[in-house]
Amino acid sequence: MTTAVTAAEILRHTTAFLSDVISNRDLRHRLISILHQDTTTAAISDESAAKLAADTLETAITLSNFASRSCSLSLAEKLLLPLSDHPLPFFLLSLVHTLHNRHLDAAVSLLRFFRSNPSLARSEIAPVLYDRLFSLQLLSVFRWLLERRAQILSSSSVSEDATHSLSKVSEEQASKLRELEREYEEILDENCRAVAARFEEVLASENAFISPPLLARKSSGEAGGAENNVEVEEVEEDEEEQLVMEETEMIALKSGHYDNEKDEKIALLEPQKFQTPKQTKNICSGSMCSPDYNMEDEHVPPEDFVCPLTSNLFDDPVTLETGHTFERHAIEEWLKRGNLTCPITRKKLRKTRLPKTNLVLKQIISSWKEQNLNSVVEMPCDSPHVDTELKVECSTSPNSVISEATLDGMMSELRNAINKLYMSEVLEESEMAVLQIEKIWRELNLIVVDIHSMLSKPPIINGFMGVLLKSFDPKVLQTAVFLLTEMGCVDSNVIQTLSHVDTDVEWIKTLFKKGVKEAVVLMYLLKPSTIILSDMATVEALIAVVNMKEEEFLEMCLSPKTAAVLLLAQVVGSSEESIASSVAQAVLSEREIEAIVGSLGAEWAEERVAAVEILLKCMQEDGTCRNIIADKAQLSTFLESLVGATEGELFKIVKFLSELVKLNRRTVNEQILHIIKEEGPLSTMHTLLISLQTAHQFHFPVVAGLLLQLDLLVEQTKMSIYSEEAIDTLISCLRKTDYPAVQLEAAKIIASLQGRFNYAGKSLSREVLLERAGLDRSYNNFLQMDQISNFNEGIEASMKEENAAEDWERKAASVLVSHDCGLLFEALADGLKSQNEELRSACFISATWLIYMITILPDTGIQGAARVFFLKHFIFILKSAEDTEDRILAMLALKSFLHFDDGLRDLTSYAKDILKALRELEGFSPMASEIMKVLVEEPESKADIWIHKEVTKIDCSGNGEVLSIICFEDKIFSGHSDGTIKVWKVKESILDLLQEIKRHTKDVTSLAISESGDRLYSGSLDKTVKVWSIEMAAIHHVQEHDMKDHIHNLVVTNSMCCFSPHGSGIKVKSWNGESKLLNSNKHAKCLALVQGKLYCGCHDSSIQEIDLATGKLISIQSGSKKLLGKANPIHALKLHGEFIYATSSSFDGSVIKIWNTTNNNRIHMVGSLQTSLEVRAMAVSSELIYLGCKGGAVEIWDRKKYNRINTLHTGSNYRVVCMALNSTEDILVIGTSDGQIQAWGVK
Repeated sequence: MTTAVTAAEILRHTTAFLSDVISNRDLRHRLISILHQDTTTAAISDESAAKLAADTLETAITLSNFASRSCSLSLAEKLLLPLSDHPLPFFLLSLVHTLHNRHLDAAVSLLRFFRSNPSLARSEIAPVLYDRLFSLQLLSVFRWLLERRAQILSSSSVSEDATHSLSKVSEEQASKLRELEREYEEILDENCRAVAARFEEVLASENAFISPPLLARKSSGEAGGAENNVEVEEVEEDEEEQLVMEETEMIALKSGHYDNEKDEKIALLEPQKFQTPKQTKNICSGSMCSPDYNMEDEHVPPEDFVCPLTSNLFDDPVTLETGHTFERHAIEEWLKRGNLTCPITRKKLRKTRLPKTNLVLKQIISSWKEQNLNSVVEMPCDSPHVDTELKVECSTSPNSVISEATLDGMMSELRNAINKLYMSEVLEESEMAVLQIEKIWRELNLIVVDIHSMLSKPPIINGFMGVLLKSFDPKVLQTAVFLLTEMGCVDSNVIQTLSHVDTDVEWIKTLFKKGVKEAVVLMYLLKPSTIILSDMATVEALIAVVNMKEEEFLEMCLSPKTAAVLLLAQVVGSSEESIASSVAQAVLSEREIEAIVGSLGAEWAEERVAAVEILLKCMQEDGTCRNIIADKAQLSTFLESLVGATEGELFKIVKFLSELVKLNRRTVNEQILHIIKEEGPLSTMHTLLISLQTAHQFHFPVVAGLLLQLDLLVEQTKMSIYSEEAIDTLISCLRKTDYPAVQLEAAKIIASLQGRFNYAGKSLSREVLLERAGLDRSYNNFLQMDQISNFNEGIEASMKEENAAEDWERKAASVLVSHDCGLLFEALADGLKSQNEELRSACFISATWLIYMITILPDTGIQGAARVFFLKHFIFILKSAEDTEDRILAMLALKSFLHFDDGLRDLTSYAKDILKALRELEGFSPMASEIMKVLVEEPESKADIWIHKEVTKIDCSGNGEVLSIICFEDKIFSGHSDGTIKVWKVKESILDLLQEIKRHTKDVTSLAISESGDRLYSGSLDKTVKVWSIEMAAIHHVQEHDMKDHIHNLVVTNSMCCFSPHGSGIKVKSWNGESKLLNSNKHAKCLALVQGKLYCGCHDSSIQEIDLATGKLISIQSGSKKLLGKANPIHALKLHGEFIYATSSSFDGSVIKIWNTTNNNRIHMVGSLQTSLEVRAMAVSSELIYLGCKGGAVEIWDRKKYNRINTLHTGSNYRVVCMALNSTEDILVIGTSDGQIQAWGVK
């Protein structure tokens, strides 16, 4: 029979269900988790949006502010609406609508959830709602079910008058019943969808109710099981009465008390009032309870309705593959204890995963309970042998079938043992009593007998303590501690009894230190003061327990390891600094650290937070331990601690995570940040954002710092709300002059956002800036040694780390300086005025770093604000600071201002004031000279600033001309016309010859260094290219390539080389042997190769750019005809940054021409230099252009202003053939046609 349902009824039931879900946090999380793990429907289209919506909904539930809650709910709804193709969004939408007080929309969303996955909805998500709202509409389906079930059971070979039992069916019948249940599930799904759709129509209609829907059923064949077909039929009213009558008859037959004179079907026709299902009370058989209780009473439930393990009515029945049915929690307990068989047949189960609820049986029982509502009461369970103070549940466990007589005997033994425990004066008798009590305890616990009330009386507790004080037997001591602990876990009176006597607490601690490790749990329950725990012997014993494995302890209510971690955290968090440091030092070995780290994944949140407190202290004592923690920690589980954490616990967790991402490997830091951001049960960023509104002000900087780092993981096109809130918070903290500790923490966090740390977690922001300022190389060595000593990675891995660090630094600086048009600058400038030296230093480092980064970041116009707030501060520090490093950092910041016209103008006005300071710093950093060169406008003054001092001059005329020179790191390589290659090193103004080697038979015309920096290539007129490995003090020949042509100019990559041959064109040859000819109609004179593009200077004065990947050629300068019959070649071609420099004859008045390559589509000339000398070689530095001339002179030109500032003389009239600068641009080396090598030091 189906019943007409009104919109009011639907709303009442759906609203009640959704209100329960919203008010019950654990239920809500469990249901959402089930829906996330649902594999029966297609995957959700956008899981990240669904997860964010769930997190936002969770946040809205916790908010008390109406506006904030409404905002969060609107966001969640906006995220969910496009996803309405999956059960989860429907369910979440119903909760959102309920919180918005839109109960009609909530009901519709919930009904659509039922339609999307009816099986999941009625079995796991909303079984109560299904029973209340849907079941009465599906009686036609139940009728079909009962008919089919009766057919299957009637096919048994048992006599017709025998009572059939679900626990005694044959294997064949069990198979048919399982198939029936599968068919029933399919039919029920379709009908649930139909009913849900009809309910939606009811809600949408103006009528009070709409007639019931057509119901889909399966027609059956014979009992043998002909193929079934789905039919749809409308149930007429007279047919409905017959349906109820037959159903009532079937239930009555099954329950064994059918009475023709009772018209029980009337009850089913009445409107039913469904109550929330409660745990069915115990129904005990006569053999186990009162002997007067008669199992044949007419209200006793049928045998099929009672679980054979619990003897209770089924509440959640599950049918195993053997055909036998059990209560879910009972069979779960059976399986948890290691059993792999059916409790009745003892056959081994193929699957230990339990099936879904047997809805067939559950519905039949529900109908029986409706008819026998008054009879489902608690049955008497009296036993004359049980002590009146002892509560005994009559149900037995799956592992134990103990008769009443055996139980009585055990209780008698227990009383005797208890009497001996606290009355006997003989120690041995008391010891035996303890062991006997423990044995009976375990046996009675197996049948769920509660004996706590007998043992928890003060005299008995004192009896246990008497044994602990007197006994020396380890087994007895361990057992007594175990029993006291187990009782103390469930009865606070036990703990109060023990706590009344201080000596008892001290003695339990003594037992623990002597080796009874289980006593640590009892110590924890007793909540001793920190003073009692703080002696090192106790601390060492606690650490020893933490290092032990769980299997080494007795199985207890609380793990000893957990108790030890909690007590250690108590000592660390509450003791004096010296004691806390001693505890941390004791934990700092790798084994102990790993054991504490293991607690981060504990099930109990309190243990996880305790581990955090210990590990934080360890990182403060020795920062290197964070590397072990980061390597071993399972952060996914640990992040669950953020859910439900108190304000204090949340800060400890955030502080721990902030410290954890201070590793000396940027890539690992970012991996950890990704885990923190993405793998928590709720949105970590959302949690931190809310914490910024509610946390204590002393916690603000740390929370804001971590939130900002998480947001920086993604490249931002515009400022996100997370970054805005985080930076606003940091700026606000910088301005809290009444709280200098908060100011200092904020300044340190801003400086640490630069992202580089040493192995101990110390920020290297200052050291990195000093390196960039060109301070003495000892700082570079410090950084390198720190990296080498702690992880030995290859060049490729190191480059990856450096690239990651640079990328992070760029993103961090970008969001900081862009926030609110550089608002952070003002706060940092105020910090520079502070009387607190530590705060001034932190603000100084942050300001220096951000000003330096302005020159690297895209120009957003904020340099003006930086100049206004910082220029005078840095000039003052440069002139008057006592610390040389501070002065150098100020100089680095001032140099950054020179990149902008306004900054250059302002600095020039202070030139006279700062020139003296710059000259004092010339010996520490070459940057001082660079700044002076910019500030002093006159060329004569420039000549004074740029000092070129001749270091050495070597006569190599015995080897012919010096045809090629190249510098690499601290070495200089020269190639000579007799085929010799020489290796030099500059030592204290002396050019020291390290090696001279001759493997070429003709002129060494060209030298090149590989991209990787470990190979030297030499090209010669003997038509070969030789490959040399570069070692510390020599080069070694490793390979030779036959080029089959003279080599006049050579450039190389890791995969190929390019050279100008004797004839026309440029030959390109890969190292695997393939070759081709490019630019075949030109005679190349000089080559340059940058980023896959080859630049050619030719004999006809033309210049071309060739893309080696595509072969595309771009003409930079067209060729010219011979002048008076003479060629006009490009003698030298150099690239520096985005500029091309080329030298040729001065027939058009320009010896040096300069092109800009910034525009990829068009290379245009931006300048030229004129000189009367014939230029044959060239070198270009960051500030200067060196021109080697035919008459032995070297002209020096300003690279930016295109004016000559000095001329060097070689002392001969022979032409300068080649020249090179070292990597630091402080050594200039030239080679001449008369075989001389000269070097100048540049300052």
